Amino acid sequence: MSRLHLRRAGRRRPGTPVLILLHGWSCHGGFFAPQMDALADLTEVIAPDLPGHGKTGDAVTPSIEAGADALAELMREEEIAGAVLVGWSMGALVAWSLIARHGNDRIAALVVEDMAPRVLNDPDWRLGTLNGLDGPRNAVFLKAIESQWPLLAPATARRSFAASARKELVDFAEREMRGASPKLLAAMWRSLTLQDFRGLIPRITVPVVLARGGLSQLYSPAAAAWQAARLADARIEVFARSGHSPHLEEASAFNEMLAGFVRAGSAPGGLPRP
Repeated sequence: MSRLHLRRAGRRRPGTPVLILLHGWSCHGGFFAPQMDALADLTEVIAPDLPGHGKTGDAVTPSIEAGADALAELMREEEIAGAVLVGWSMGALVAWSLIARHGNDRIAALVVEDMAPRVLNDPDWRLGTLNGLDGPRNAVFLKAIESQWPLLAPATARRSFAASARKELVDFAEREMRGASPKLLAAMWRSLTLQDFRGLIPRITVPVVLARGGLSQLYSPAAAAWQAARLADARIEVFARSGHSPHLEEASAFNEMLAGFVRAGSAPGGLPRP
């Protein structure tokens, strides 16, 4: 039985990929409600609460690696093969960790939603967060998560969308984020900022869509371009009116992109290079 709390919709169909939706930091699987509502008629849709978040909480060690292992365990237990993984922000790190630790035999395709393979910046890497977060600044932020999370949540919510995002989206995100455990959030943030998947990117052989928010406040277009140049089979999909959360800000277009995967069966080689 999965150690991750799971939200499910739809049903599995032979020859049709299962959609697995992996949320971002300080969020939970419920942030994928528009996808679960829209795509349940096509296939089974699963949105776990990742470690340290939602109803999973500390049932799984709050780390990227433990999240990847729990996801691999779920896919084995339920004999999920040919899944389409959607990794939004932190969720992409979990997806990359899954590939690094367990291979990609059960993955048909990967959608990386507005994310870089390394979050922190340093003299040799300037494609982390746009605010220039580096090691020393991150140490300060880590302490603030535990002691000041209610004060940090509003800014975190705003930066998750375009500056022009609808107020109801930002209000929803802030309300849900405020309910997260500061202690567990800090543990997951520590883990995610230790990750560096730059070396893994050229070894990924499944088709990849880099779903970039054209108005992202967190990552630059260059982060997606860097990945596309090194992936074997990739394309960049730009959601011009979105910030860091295209699946919420342009849900219809994002859902149609995912529906295309499902209808096509995510056949290897099905994604043209940009």
